[in-house]
Amino acid sequence: MNTDKVEQLAAELGLLLQQKGYKVATAESCTGGGIAYAITSVAGSSNWFEQSLVTYSNESKQHWLGVSYETLALHGAVSEATVTGMAEGLARTTGAELCIAVSGIAGPGGGLPDKPVGMVWLAWNLNGKIDSHCFHFEGDRKEVREFSIEQALVGAISRIQSERS
Repeated sequence: MNTDKVEQLAAELGLLLQQKGYKVATAESCTGGGIAYAITSVAGSSNWFEQSLVTYSNESKQHWLGVSYETLALHGAVSEATVTGMAEGLARTTGAELCIAVSGIAGPGGGLPDKPVGMVWLAWNLNGKIDSHCFHFEGDRKEVREFSIEQALVGAISRIQSERS
């Protein structure tokens, strides 16, 4: 991971959030709190960072974020339905204007033909508008997690910048 780039992205996100008067929250699985770590590495982040939930297990996704058992059983933890449910539940729970959710397969094991190692779903909920995207990252566990953190920040910045005032 290009640490300087992630720090720059986190600072840029913080500036945008502060300008809008928004708070951000994260619901993380495969990144294990890495997105929150990047955001809170910026001085003054208490002005725009609300909270983070590391919901690694399916049970925690259900309990803390309200992702339904049916969604997880039908689609699995690494799916568009699950990350959009995570982003929706996080907004309900925290009231943050921007909610970022992530679930993926960082490896080295756990991959399947239809869900290979490196497959990561990200969702962004900005004031009730939820967008999601599936990424396929190459690399080892550390690299997949780092790419996921970077893309979470890039996507958040992009969505705030394209929001109509």
